[in-house]
Amino acid sequence: MKYYLIAGEASGDLHGANLMKALLEKDPNAEFRFFGGDLMQQVGGTLVKHYKELAFMGLLEVLKNIRSIFKNISFCKKDMLGFQPDMVILIDYPGFNLRIAEFAKQNNIKVHYYISPKIWAWKENRIHKIKKNVDHMHVIFPFEVDYFKNKHNYEVNYVGNPLFDEIAQKAPIDETEFRKEHHLGTKPIIALLPGSRTQEITKILSVMLTVVDVFKEYQFVIAGAPSKEESFYTPFIGNSDVKFIGNKTYDLLSISTAALVTSGTATLETALFKVPQVVCYKTSGLTYFIGNLLVKIEFFSLVNLVMQREVVTELLQHTFTKETLISELNSILSGEGREIMLSDYEELQKKLGGVGASKKLAECILNA
Repeated sequence: MKYYLIAGEASGDLHGANLMKALLEKDPNAEFRFFGGDLMQQVGGTLVKHYKELAFMGLLEVLKNIRSIFKNISFCKKDMLGFQPDMVILIDYPGFNLRIAEFAKQNNIKVHYYISPKIWAWKENRIHKIKKNVDHMHVIFPFEVDYFKNKHNYEVNYVGNPLFDEIAQKAPIDETEFRKEHHLGTKPIIALLPGSRTQEITKILSVMLTVVDVFKEYQFVIAGAPSKEESFYTPFIGNSDVKFIGNKTYDLLSISTAALVTSGTATLETALFKVPQVVCYKTSGLTYFIGNLLVKIEFFSLVNLVMQREVVTELLQHTFTKETLISELNSILSGEGREIMLSDYEELQKKLGGVGASKKLAECILNA
């Protein structure tokens, strides 16, 4: 069969690649054409547009790039019709993908949506487009099943969380060799995960780095995003002893004692590696103000959302300061706070289930 996939971010590229591998196991003659990234390209098929050309974050950046966004949508529609796929598989990225879902439906192309738009947080009115244009919605959080069914009378399919698949595939590293390769010394490591987008990193990393001199007995290491070169981070590091490791976040987390993490998928990844964390987030004042009016959720991080209670501390906007970071980091480096968080992580894993999300999804897609 012919599959047209659209992933607009690094996380979507990751999950898209794993899904493509699973589809190939069951459909060896599968043809892929996609918007995605390097990981999907490594699996095979035709990369039409890289997600680096698509990712715009925040109201101001979206407005500034609105012409490019609409050009990409128009190009995608024409390209899809030229390919004539048996189905479209949309991965997260709702602002773009819900428009494509509508177009695909109008052209009698079956629509599978993987990783639902977070309408339980904001833009709940998107449910009308989803019910009208998405043939099959596949979700990755167990609470979403009840939400869609009870509130919107819409059946969705819980396939498990794909992060388990990716983490399970990661080969163990030799910590001694890893430290030697990256000049990390012997100090326990505090990982810094400041996000993947330029605006995130610029606003968040500078605050994270303010605590380095307070915790001199630890080695701080920045986990570089796949979409950013090391030179981008150099001005932030300056002459400090902070280290940088690009595109090896899982290896870094596997040997870290604690982490400061930008809210997003990384919070869940950090928890699955059983690394105590403080969740951090900061954006422009206007974007935060508008978001605060629209977002309807009690928690910001995926860890707390899945658990439906506070497991990790969330420092957002004005509460994200040097002083609060010091206090919260101290609480998870040792003692009762650390032990409680690690225990909560065990419960989190049980809620999410185990490995096999990509294979379950591939079976659902082929049997639909």
